[in-house]
Amino acid sequence: MATETGPILDVRNIHKRFGGVQALADVSMDLYPGEVVALAGDNGAGKSTLIKAISGVYSADEGEIHFGGELVHFASPEAARGAGIETIYQDLALADNLSIGANIFLGREPMRRLLGFLPVLDRPKMAAAAKDTMARLDFHVSRLEAPVGRFSGGQRQAVAIGRAIYWNARVLIMDEPTAALGVPEQRKVLSLVQTLKAQGQGIIFISHNLHDIFAVADRIFVLRRGEVAGERRITETNPDEVVRLMVGG
Repeated sequence: MATETGPILDVRNIHKRFGGVQALADVSMDLYPGEVVALAGDNGAGKSTLIKAISGVYSADEGEIHFGGELVHFASPEAARGAGIETIYQDLALADNLSIGANIFLGREPMRRLLGFLPVLDRPKMAAAAKDTMARLDFHVSRLEAPVGRFSGGQRQAVAIGRAIYWNARVLIMDEPTAALGVPEQRKVLSLVQTLKAQGQGIIFISHNLHDIFAVADRIFVLRRGEVAGERRITETNPDEVVRLMVGG
């Protein structure tokens, strides 16, 4: 397993082609526990392909992925989730008609036996998980049992993040988490990212919003045409340089 000083995720020399199109060419990046690494780049730069290669959606043509110090080959997103890599996409994949607890256990519902033999949903366990998980995120909603479809965008992000950490995600990949949110909601989500970072999660943060990236990231990898155009510590760069790396100027 990874030492305290080693990366939790180490992507080495990844290549991915789709027919005649080279989507990723010799891409390497790493991520440490308690660190936020941003991925930036124009549309088509390779960000989505990279996170899908990490999370088991795609299989890389060349290169290696090490997770927790071990070489891994995830055959599916379920395998990546089982190992501790969760991806939160823009659509969040929440069931709007269900509660926080029901969403946390979606597809993995806990059961208990009524009268010793009749299987029923363990609603108390689901409610307790919702309460504990939201408290861990320091996130408060007035009605834990309300359908999540009634929640704001920022609250829905919190539910998706809560589901990931309940299942012991060690790495969270967040795809445009502040897109389509108002400024107050964006601040809530960025605060959640800081909370996760403080708790030791490694976070890959994908965003077109450089203001958000500079607010939460420790390092930034800029992709251009499937290659790493540059890696910078946030404290040692600025938005103008990042834009130049993105466009090749």
